[in-house]
Amino acid sequence: MPTPAQSAPEVVVRHLDKLTEFDRCCELEKLVWAGADADLVPETIFVVTRETGGQVLGAFAGEQMIGFTLAMPAFHAAPGGGQQLYLHSHMTAVLGEYRDRGVGRQLKLFQREDALARRIPLVEWTFDPLEMRNAHFNLMRLGAIVRTYRPNFYGITTSPLHGGMPTDRLVAEWWLRSRRVERIVSGEGREARRSGGPEVKTIFAPAQMPEWKRSDPRRAIAAQARIREEFQRWLGQDYVVTGIEPSPEGSRYVLEPYEAVKGDLA
Repeated sequence: MPTPAQSAPEVVVRHLDKLTEFDRCCELEKLVWAGADADLVPETIFVVTRETGGQVLGAFAGEQMIGFTLAMPAFHAAPGGGQQLYLHSHMTAVLGEYRDRGVGRQLKLFQREDALARRIPLVEWTFDPLEMRNAHFNLMRLGAIVRTYRPNFYGITTSPLHGGMPTDRLVAEWWLRSRRVERIVSGEGREARRSGGPEVKTIFAPAQMPEWKRSDPRRAIAAQARIREEFQRWLGQDYVVTGIEPSPEGSRYVLEPYEAVKGDLA
């Protein structure tokens, strides 16, 4: 029998606007995160998001929806006063058998083009600092940066993916027209660090974290606490997470002073 990679048709991303499509998003939530119903985003939120200027995007292989993105309109206080319009991208899900085939990137690039067409310069989302594949995708494949750490942002959930641990999250900032993002999404350079000087800091996340979540929760929670403390220390000193360096032992987040990279974010 052919595998999905061998037999699936071309993936197409588009806006969703039908109740049946929002129902399918809820089904995908259950399949991807496997949490209790109380932790799921209900269909009504997809409807309201679509009607109030957000994004509900679906990825299709033929007639089958295999992934989606949900993003809500939001505002920040802007430097110098006023408000900064942005999209908070709350969820992106892709069926397991279609992962590692570029579907998530297609969803995000469609999201970017749609936001830019509406003159929205920024998309933000949260991600688990212990999930290194997501971190690499966000930082090195999309060009997001991080300046904020949120301890136990969603509380303890029922999803097996969270392992009953605090849901600490990094906040990805995706400045859609920045030189950094333009360079990275076009495939030009994904260097993790600019120099080896003392101004560059790193935070190590061990490769064993997924196994520790299952077999040694105390060790996992201790490692999470150490990683949290280091992020809070350096982000509190105006550092920015700009990259990640993988190794067999784990991965190192790369942090640089904001003053050193702010020109690349314009």
